[in-house]
Amino acid sequence: MHHETSGLGRVLAQHRGRWLVASDDEEEPRLLPARGSLRDNPPVTGDWVELDPDGAISAVAERRGTLVRRAAGDATAAQVLAANVDLALVVESLPDPSERRAERLAALALAGGVPAALVLTKADLAADGQAAAAQLARHLGVADGVAVSARDGSGLGILRTLLAPGATAALIGRSGAGKSTLVNALLGEDRQATRPVRAGDGRGRHTTVTRELIELPGGALVLDTPGLREIGLWDGPGDAFADIGELAAGCRFADCRHDTEPGCAVRDAVDPARLASWRKLEREQARLEDRKAAARARKESARALTRRARAAQRGKRGRTRG
Repeated sequence: MHHETSGLGRVLAQHRGRWLVASDDEEEPRLLPARGSLRDNPPVTGDWVELDPDGAISAVAERRGTLVRRAAGDATAAQVLAANVDLALVVESLPDPSERRAERLAALALAGGVPAALVLTKADLAADGQAAAAQLARHLGVADGVAVSARDGSGLGILRTLLAPGATAALIGRSGAGKSTLVNALLGEDRQATRPVRAGDGRGRHTTVTRELIELPGGALVLDTPGLREIGLWDGPGDAFADIGELAAGCRFADCRHDTEPGCAVRDAVDPARLASWRKLEREQARLEDRKAAARARKESARALTRRARAAQRGKRGRTRG
């Protein structure tokens, strides 16, 4: 059934069975339902959506800049975390940021066509956070790296220069990395609810449970997300390992595994830990593609059985009438 369109809106947050939508026609965002036709492709935070006269979401506009991961606990399903994102802020915390986790987060962003920048929080806990951020950003192959401290405000001015008015930035990282505290510092208020960090493991007990799009004073939009425990890539690592790809193209061994071959251009030029991370992601993606293919084959087989059953039923009815 076709529903007449009454306007456009943008999804600010997802809730159970409802979406918080801002539109030019309304002063305040509204919690709206979505039509049943969107059951297989429901709206996500950041989506531009069409609204029908009854105040329901009737269609989702084509997405660009998506953050997509393999759904937690499901080998063959994707989860769209956010849509229409202009910049992904990969958030790790000092004094011990995880380069391997940051690599995966940057890869997740780049695979969806989203440029990434590195943000190291809790800069007050490190001797030279800006140097650490710059070095790690270089290792990740991203253009910008900044260390910030919500406690003393250092680095916030630099970070704000990355947040252009009207642009949408999404914070991605583990729980306790300081994402919600960072949003509060950018807002200048305690908008995002947070709890103290546990003394035992240094992790924050933050209460962010949904992805929410928030407008900052400078006009940029920032998306705070729940902590990602599982960072399974869905569409491969994108350009996150472009340096390895370029080196591999010049390797003199066409089928080189960049492992033990003497004179390999890749193995001799790339940090062993980064190369191991690349290999692991390549293996994961190969397994995932196999599972996707198997799932497609099962679905097609089920469809074929259904078609044959319907054809047999039609033939049976024809013989009965005859």
